[in-house]
Amino acid sequence: MSLASRTLAAVALVGASFGWSVAAHAQAVVIRSTGPSAAAYPAGRKLPAGAAVTLKAGDQVTVIDQAGSRVLSGPGAFRIDNAVNRDAAGGANTALAALIARGGARTRTGAVRGDTEVPTEAVRPDNVWYVDVSRGGTVCIADPAQVVLWRPNRAETGNGTLYGADNTPAEVTFRAGSAIKLWPVASLPVVDGQTYRFTSPLGQTVKITTRLLVDVPEDPVAVAALLAEKGCSAQIDVLASAPAAAE
Repeated sequence: MSLASRTLAAVALVGASFGWSVAAHAQAVVIRSTGPSAAAYPAGRKLPAGAAVTLKAGDQVTVIDQAGSRVLSGPGAFRIDNAVNRDAAGGANTALAALIARGGARTRTGAVRGDTEVPTEAVRPDNVWYVDVSRGGTVCIADPAQVVLWRPNRAETGNGTLYGADNTPAEVTFRAGSAIKLWPVASLPVVDGQTYRFTSPLGQTVKITTRLLVDVPEDPVAVAALLAEKGCSAQIDVLASAPAAAE
């Protein structure tokens, strides 16, 4: 390999390492914050190892770290060190793992599963990689070849239209009982940085700006840090929906 080639390879390696370090070196990430100190700990803020979180009365800050998610309630001071008993979390780690799981679209029928009936309406997706067509905004895409669209109400058949930057339309039909539908990539490819419009007779028109991810981490802390870095706030809200240990 020539000197120039080795230099380019080294630069590429350093660049990749630097890009990853933003997510990998975060000890914890804030995913929800309410109360007097909310402005100091906004959703998406990365907290380094050993950071002290000082809260006032009425504050509640939910963070994700390597041990799971936890809710810090003020007043009080808390150290970000992972040394927390998660026995009270009630499967928080399992819930987080399910939220960031990747793969094919999972079937949601609205039928009875055992003794539990799947609700016909939900507040937010049950997977961080689903694109909420009722909310829009900037969304991070893990796999542009298989993007899953999600709607809050699955009771009836739902029709909508996606429009590309050049107003190319692509019809989307959700079947009754299903909250999800694959993005029609054959007629409307998903492009990094592009803004699409989704229209529906039953909802408002929303804009969806896609951010394609090159390297998708597998642990919740790195996922949360990457979503915050890219401005994918709706997906951070999905992470915040997981059960968390109170502290």
